[in-house]
Amino acid sequence: MIKFPENFAWGAATSGPQSEGCFKKKHQNVFDYWYSIDPKAFYNGVGPDTASNFYNDYKSDLKLMREAGIKNLRTSIQWSRLIDDFEEATVNQDAVDFYNNVIDEMLKDGITPYINLCHFDMPIELQKKYGGFESKHVTDLYAKFADKCFELFGDRVHHWFTFNEPKVIIDGGYLYKFHYPLKVDGPLAVQVAYNINLASAKAIKKFHERFTDGKNKIGIILNLTPAYPASQNKDDLAAAHFANLWDDNMFLDPAILGYYPKDLVKILSDAGVLWDSTPEELDLIKHNTIDELGVNFYHPERVQAPQVSPKSLQDWMPDIYFDNYEMPGRVMNVDKGWEIYPKTLYDIAINIRDNYGNIDWFVSENGMGVSREERFIKDGVVQDDYRIKFIKDHLRELHKGIEAGSNCHGYFVWTGIDCWSWMNAYRNRYGLVRDDIHTQIKTIKKSGHWYRKLSDNNGFDE
Repeated sequence: MIKFPENFAWGAATSGPQSEGCFKKKHQNVFDYWYSIDPKAFYNGVGPDTASNFYNDYKSDLKLMREAGIKNLRTSIQWSRLIDDFEEATVNQDAVDFYNNVIDEMLKDGITPYINLCHFDMPIELQKKYGGFESKHVTDLYAKFADKCFELFGDRVHHWFTFNEPKVIIDGGYLYKFHYPLKVDGPLAVQVAYNINLASAKAIKKFHERFTDGKNKIGIILNLTPAYPASQNKDDLAAAHFANLWDDNMFLDPAILGYYPKDLVKILSDAGVLWDSTPEELDLIKHNTIDELGVNFYHPERVQAPQVSPKSLQDWMPDIYFDNYEMPGRVMNVDKGWEIYPKTLYDIAINIRDNYGNIDWFVSENGMGVSREERFIKDGVVQDDYRIKFIKDHLRELHKGIEAGSNCHGYFVWTGIDCWSWMNAYRNRYGLVRDDIHTQIKTIKKSGHWYRKLSDNNGFDE
């Protein structure tokens, strides 16, 4: 049996906007708004209005997740649900009651809450009025919202996270048009990335002013996609170096080390696209680093030297420094278009050990979603052996990293119950529990029964 350390946290992750539905929300977030103006942009026209109905079903949902071995649950508090007045951070009492009830129910069911504060769900009013995180004023409003969450729920929640996958906010909203506001503006993307790091540091400062006994921890959730070069040719190596700087280190380094990589700063500065910053802001980032790190991992990145020189006359985009590379013979999740390469999780573990002070970290998302999952239903149960294999293969590599001394304390599968997934809606399903979105009847999959044994045994048989 592969056994994990004592008190290893077995869990699952979801988010407010992907699970709750829009019930009783006073404000829209950017996805609520986008769906309201262009429902055809979403797979099968399915939007976030119902999602997996967690707002109404949270009591039974939590019991079902606990039955599937989920002892720790990461979800998020929706800024657009909790706050009535964004400038003053006044709260909606119905939302306060809802999140209090959810947290209390988690604890009653033996589930430890891990709470994230921003999961791609910028309130549309702030996006329209200020450009969302294009504005440094919004970083102050975000810090007010975060502090209100700490005040309301910090007596029971001891694991907090400022952002989920900030790089996806950049990629989707400012580079490749798969999140609202659907802009393509490389230099603006650089500034938004900086402003998100600044917002995170401002929230962390509020957190440590409020909690001083070390019992509560605050971190950030980063999707790490280490870039492997197509060859050891110096141009391929240079392409991979930049891809790692941009995709991982631009958020990883300020979050843990308190400063940006010098090579990234030089490249952006030489290109004339470096973010606007002040010495005071950089000092704030330096002195407000995270206590623990969440790592979302699904697939590696493979790159090669660009076919067109970045010195060419062209609009600045980060991908002018590299081209994607498809490794022959790679194993794929064909439905999603992602390579499956579990060894990357070991490489991440060693990188954190060697280059980031061996900070306390956990796998905050890992999972496999496929399309048309109903084809695997037999006797009313999804026979998702592919998901069990995916998790096992990644856990083997994670275990090797832990054995090598990396300070990983948990593994959270994405996700507990099938959830709404942005433009993709329910095209790819990731849950340990199936959600029939037409009836909201939820049933544990084969993987959920297996995950219960994994969680209870703190390991699995080879």
